[in-house]
Amino acid sequence: MLSVLVCGVSRYRLAPTPAQVSGLLEHCRHARYVWNLGLEQRLMWRPGRPATPAYVAQSGQLTEARAAERWLKAGSQTVQQQALRDLDQAWRNFYAGTHGRPTWRREGVHEGFRIVGPQAQRVETLNRRWGRVLVPKVGWLKFRLSRKLPDAKSYRVTRDRAGRWHIAFAVIPGPIQAPGTGDVVGVDRGVAVSAALSTGELLSCPGLSGREQRLVKRLQRKLARAAWGSNRRGKIRAAIARSRAREADRRKNWVEQTSTDLARRFDLIGLEDLRIRTMTKSARGTREAPGRNVRQKAGLNRGILAQGWGLLVQRLQQKAPGRVEKVNPAYTSQTCSACGHVASENRESQTVFRCVACRYEANADVNAAVNIAGIAAAGRAVNARRETAVLASEKREPQLAPPMVA
Repeated sequence: MLSVLVCGVSRYRLAPTPAQVSGLLEHCRHARYVWNLGLEQRLMWRPGRPATPAYVAQSGQLTEARAAERWLKAGSQTVQQQALRDLDQAWRNFYAGTHGRPTWRREGVHEGFRIVGPQAQRVETLNRRWGRVLVPKVGWLKFRLSRKLPDAKSYRVTRDRAGRWHIAFAVIPGPIQAPGTGDVVGVDRGVAVSAALSTGELLSCPGLSGREQRLVKRLQRKLARAAWGSNRRGKIRAAIARSRAREADRRKNWVEQTSTDLARRFDLIGLEDLRIRTMTKSARGTREAPGRNVRQKAGLNRGILAQGWGLLVQRLQQKAPGRVEKVNPAYTSQTCSACGHVASENRESQTVFRCVACRYEANADVNAAVNIAGIAAAGRAVNARRETAVLASEKREPQLAPPMVA
């Protein structure tokens, strides 16, 4: 029952009673219904048709629907209104090019709602270990106070696939101050070694143990034999979800600790500019042009996603803004960090790097991290010289034109 700080929110474990769980699920159903109904209206637009209702028009329609439908009126207006606001913001993000198109929300997958305004301020501290929050039409809910309570104006209640309830207060944590030592570190991300540092450190993201992995495989076999819609199938799915949630918690905790440590120890952090979405794309292909080594590629994709590459970069950029330098990953694993010789034969195996020119030998991932650190430092130096040149040209006094001679 630990809280985590992920992407600008402080999240705590809720401890609702069975009666309160029923009320929370009702709020989730209302938020999901309003979201899907608003999304359906937005998706009805076609070229030549008038514009579909935006947030203001949909908000007025929600008021009319609450007056006409008793079951909708029984829910919280704040929960339903915020579902429309979230949908409107999702469309804005889509048009801005920062996110994908909004999708349908499904039961058992998208379980949550948001509370804003004065109702979100009803949060109290009971003692050193517990706090409580007043959720509209549900009552006071206890949550584990595992860190200092933030000063937030909104919160979101969610339920994951493992059945755990969380409350997340929206806060923007301050960045971590640079140590000022001028130290630069390169980070090479991999599958066998999650993150290799140019200092020689090899970091591994913890996942499920061998015993836990065997248990998940056994549960997956049982799930394949279970009848659709049966209680047995639901219990097996819940057991698998609990194992996956445990794995995700360990990965997020490792990312938080690693990113905080790097932001505190180094002034500049170099990373490879990897396109993770392209790298983890399926190799299945089409019926006309089927892919090759599909099962091997699927295993590689799972290995990459299990290391938390993208989340590590995201948290580093949030904790150390302006101090993360992305470099071109080309030839970083084939270049000798001692003499600069580039050859594919330099990397003998996954772990061994031996330069064919100078016979320099090192760990392959650490050698790549040293190259990344050098490129990042050189790129930052070039940018600094350009900025200095621009500032000098701006400070230079304008020269007067020579007088014209008659």
